[in-house]
Amino acid sequence: MSFARRHADIHNRMMPDSRLSERDSSNRPIFNRTTAQGEWQRRIARAEELGAQYSFAAEILRFYAAVARFQKDFSGELLQSRAAVASEADPFARALQPGIEKQFNKFLSVVEENGPDPLREPARDLRTAGADSHLQLLTLFWEAGDSGSLSSGPTDFFARAFLQPYAADIRTRSIMRWSGPAPYLCPLCKRKPGGGVLRPLGDGGQRSLVCSFCLAEWEFRRIVCPGCGEENHAKLPVYTADELKHVRVEACDSCRIYIKTVDMTTNGLAEPVVDEIASVPLDIWAQKQGYTKLQPNLMQL
Repeated sequence: MSFARRHADIHNRMMPDSRLSERDSSNRPIFNRTTAQGEWQRRIARAEELGAQYSFAAEILRFYAAVARFQKDFSGELLQSRAAVASEADPFARALQPGIEKQFNKFLSVVEENGPDPLREPARDLRTAGADSHLQLLTLFWEAGDSGSLSSGPTDFFARAFLQPYAADIRTRSIMRWSGPAPYLCPLCKRKPGGGVLRPLGDGGQRSLVCSFCLAEWEFRRIVCPGCGEENHAKLPVYTADELKHVRVEACDSCRIYIKTVDMTTNGLAEPVVDEIASVPLDIWAQKQGYTKLQPNLMQL
């Protein structure tokens, strides 16, 4: 089946949420399901598996796997120099770890060797910029939060991909809780969600959002738009494709944004971050329908 026909096979499927009861929102933890080291290895294996299965995503998944291998190695190095953060009220308010920019050239080499053409030239340019320029770029991204100081594109990619293991390490050690309504931004690093996940819960599924930066998961109601808060189910259509039944396009006809949610009640072997990246045809289809993604993923899709 051609790439174009895969898009045409997408159909509308409304998903009632009567199976899921609302849970007490007080004192909720951020989900830390594994150590950061285990996360990267799991994502690498899943990227290799899906790259062999989906020809339309093979190239981008090969690049993602190369990035994830660097992230895994970098995460291991960070274990040797980590500072205590678990007891801090806001660990992401701390300044970047001194000297973290020393590994940036190594990451840029990975991009030069494995990345697509639009990233290779910026990677070469950054390599010649020097350590002070690298630290400035990384600090700007780290302190930006959701203010949009760095727009989507190569600059965002380099900073986000490099610092993601650092953010994930802080996240896995945090004991942070929150009370009240589920937040629309990551409770830890205050970034937008990059997608969602449905995990088995009783006879149904619990929806969580997945942070686009530190990859934290936090519970979020099923029938609510994470962009504008719309609660009318008639304005919140869900779309799926036969070839990617476990990945859902969850759209909002009020604000015209969408996210993709990986349904692990349908495919328990899925890895939310990787399966979201692999489902490129769903992004192309959704954008042709006039929807805008709430937050591009790490691969800028």
